Amino acid sequence: MEEENSQIILENAHTEFNTLNFKQAEELYTKFISACLQSRACEAGQLATAYNNRGQIKYLRVDFHEAVQDYTSAIQADTRFEIPFYNRGLIHYRLGFFQDAKSDFQQALKLNPDFEDAKVSLQQTLLDQQQKINRGY
Repeated sequence: MEEENSQIILENAHTEFNTLNFKQAEELYTKFISACLQSRACEAGQLATAYNNRGQIKYLRVDFHEAVQDYTSAIQADTRFEIPFYNRGLIHYRLGFFQDAKSDFQQALKLNPDFEDAKVSLQQTLLDQQQKINRGY
């Protein structure tokens, strides 16, 4: 019963997320994550997706620190899920932490070599990192 209820919460969270009702989606993802952590009966992929999507909401709110925490939690829940590595890399890139961004993009590509956005982001990170070095920063 409890696991079934968690599934409904997660499905509702995805629906709210996909229809851009981010406040409601964030509340539902938080509820699902809390239930998972209490019961310890959730599938790793579902927990990772909930953390990743909640991180996306925080990213859109420009809440970078909290988004990075959620992406890191998603990675800890499922180390084979490339999307949170990519998402965390984007924040590191935007903040100018090129080494961290490079590491995250490389890990995303290690997990999924065909991840085009990660390839492009890694290339841009390497270019910007080199320009920063050339300017003496």
